[in-house]
Amino acid sequence: MNKTAFTLQHASLLIATGCLSPLAQADFISDSHATLALRNLYFNSDNRDGAAAPSKTEEWAQGFLLNYTSGYTAGTVGFGLDAMGLLGLTLDSGAGRHVGSTMIPSSGDGAADQWASAGATAKIRMSNTELKYGTLLPKIPVLMSSDGRLLPQSFQGGQVQFKEIDNLTFVGGALEHATGRGSTDRTGLAVPGGTQASNKFYYAGADYKATPALTLQYYVGNLDDYYTQHFAGLTHVWALNDISSLSSDLRYFRTLSSGANGSSAGRADGYRTTGYTSGQDGEIDNSLWSAAFTYKLGGHAATLGFQSLSDGSNFMQLNQGNLPDKGAGGSSLYLWTDRLLMSFNRAGERTAFGQYLYDFAAMGVPGLKASVIYLNGQGIRTQNAGDQSEWERDISLDYVIQSGTFKGVALAWRNGMSRSQATRDGDQNRLIVSYTLALF
Repeated sequence: MNKTAFTLQHASLLIATGCLSPLAQADFISDSHATLALRNLYFNSDNRDGAAAPSKTEEWAQGFLLNYTSGYTAGTVGFGLDAMGLLGLTLDSGAGRHVGSTMIPSSGDGAADQWASAGATAKIRMSNTELKYGTLLPKIPVLMSSDGRLLPQSFQGGQVQFKEIDNLTFVGGALEHATGRGSTDRTGLAVPGGTQASNKFYYAGADYKATPALTLQYYVGNLDDYYTQHFAGLTHVWALNDISSLSSDLRYFRTLSSGANGSSAGRADGYRTTGYTSGQDGEIDNSLWSAAFTYKLGGHAATLGFQSLSDGSNFMQLNQGNLPDKGAGGSSLYLWTDRLLMSFNRAGERTAFGQYLYDFAAMGVPGLKASVIYLNGQGIRTQNAGDQSEWERDISLDYVIQSGTFKGVALAWRNGMSRSQATRDGDQNRLIVSYTLALF
């Protein structure tokens, strides 16, 4: 653990515990709870073409996530402390089947036998405003903490959430480091292709519930020396009758270069992005919009949507994969098209997609759900070619056991197939068994 991370974690502990009198500790402890989440994941991703080796990732691992959330001390200003501990154990891997930290950290020439990390978050609450400092897992349009493998990606920094006005939630914060979903090390922040770390990501935004059915969003994020991103969104649910509804989801992103990425000297130093850019120079400049409409009838849900990305550069959000610690790579994007194998976020790409989901509770089988989605992207620009295409088909099957000894155990299967002119073809399977145990 580096010195900055050590200081951050211990500062969090001191802030939360230094103000606890015996009387105040009552609410702090009585409102506390802890859970242990277990996730067993078999991950098989087979690249069907291309020269890179190995061509197949096939690994099996067990993850543990211990999550403690305290209450608040009594008084106008309440203090609290959250903590998180993560442990991953490799059950099966091997030479030729491990690709650097896709899911499991690398150790020597292969996969690590085990890996672990921990974090603490001090928190202060006054009225309906909450301030946190320490380990954070943000889920906002301009930054989505990735939980697509065994253990979640986390960030270190501070955040304030303001809910003093009815129907309005404001969030703002600043982040300094990231810990990848397949890593134990904290790194600086970057974008795909960036080899220089930034130590600041600032964000702010608001969700406004204009009516019970209509939510409006605006967010802005700035990764120092890389980009500034604006987001506007709208979601609306129109209840047609007791068993049917029509939902609308509209999203717009505008992303522009910032700081060093905006100058040729800065990009030459490593503050650049990979993939196609209009000037062939690694400068970030793109806009993206999407519209998705979902019709629900009983257990059925059918979605049709379209997404369009300008051809200035690929869509951009944080990904530390090109920094020295490769394990910090991997990310999630607030896009309908961010799927098992691809994200359909290449410069110039226009993507049509359709999804069908069925909840078998409507047939008397609660806990069982199945879905299939197909996406087709056209007009892709790359450094060497234009007007390329790609497609992906994903199937999901989920079941949560409803009763008996194994009540609450969740079983999931994910199957994806992708074919692309812009990257390697792939087939992927994930088998997941998960269970969350309430400790107190």
